[in-house]
Amino acid sequence: MRSILVQGGHDPQMGVRLDTAMDLARVHGGHLTVLVDTPIDQYVTVDPYGGALLARDALEMAIKQDDALAKALAERLGNDDVPFDVAKVEMPLMDALGRSADLADLVVVSRSTGNPGDLALVATCPVLALPDDTPLRLPVGTACVAWDGSSQAARALKAAVPLLAAAGSVRVLTVLVEGSAEFPATDPLRYLARHDIKAELTELPCGKSVEETLAAEVARVQGNLLVMGAYGHSRLREFLFGGVTRFFLDELTAPPLFLAN
Repeated sequence: MRSILVQGGHDPQMGVRLDTAMDLARVHGGHLTVLVDTPIDQYVTVDPYGGALLARDALEMAIKQDDALAKALAERLGNDDVPFDVAKVEMPLMDALGRSADLADLVVVSRSTGNPGDLALVATCPVLALPDDTPLRLPVGTACVAWDGSSQAARALKAAVPLLAAAGSVRVLTVLVEGSAEFPATDPLRYLARHDIKAELTELPCGKSVEETLAAEVARVQGNLLVMGAYGHSRLREFLFGGVTRFFLDELTAPPLFLAN
C-alpha cells in the first residue's frame, strides 16, 4: 500500500478520511494523493432543443472554493511527514476517482459521500469506506474477513494482507448457506498462514439473513475492520432485493469496510 488515494472535499467527513489516509501512508511508507474534483458537468444544463446552458457564476465560485481547498490541504500536508500531492480534476466524481485509482493501491472515501459501492465496481484497486465519524485506527485491533468463497472475497482478502498482517487478531467469518461456497472455508486460513498471519475461522449458522448474521458477529467480537468482496450478486439485484454489500454500506454502526470487486 505505497500509493494511497483519498477523496478531497468540503464535507465534514474530510478530516476522518485525511487522518486515516495519512496514517496508512506513514505505516506503509507510502505516498498520499488527495483528489479535489470540480465536476463541470454539474453546472451545464442541456435544453430540449440540444442547446447547453452554463451556470458560469456558480462554476467560477466552485472552482474558486476548490482551489482554496487544494491550497489549504497542501499547506496542512506540507507541515507533516507524509509525501503527498494534491491533484485537481474537473470530471464527474465517479470518473475522477475511478480513473485516479488506476495507479493507486487503495482509495479512501466516506460511506456517505464517496459512493463506495459504485466505486468498488469501477476501481482497479480496493476501496476503504469509512464511517462518517470513525477513522481506521492502526494497527487494526480485530479484523474480520467475510468469506463466502467468491472471487470478490478472495481478491479482498489478498489486497488486505498488509492490514491483516499487523492486526491484533484476524477472524474469518463464513455464514453457512447451502451451496454458496466455491472454496472451502479453510482455504483463506491456509492462504493467510503463508503470509505468517494467524487467523481464526468462525462458521455461523445463518439466522434471519446472511448480512444480519455477519453484522451480529462483527459486533460481538468488536471488529474494527470488515474485509469483504463487493457485490457477489449483480448490482441491480442488490439494489432491488438487498444484499450483504448494500447492507453494510447503509449500516451506520458497521466498522470501516475494505471492499474489492
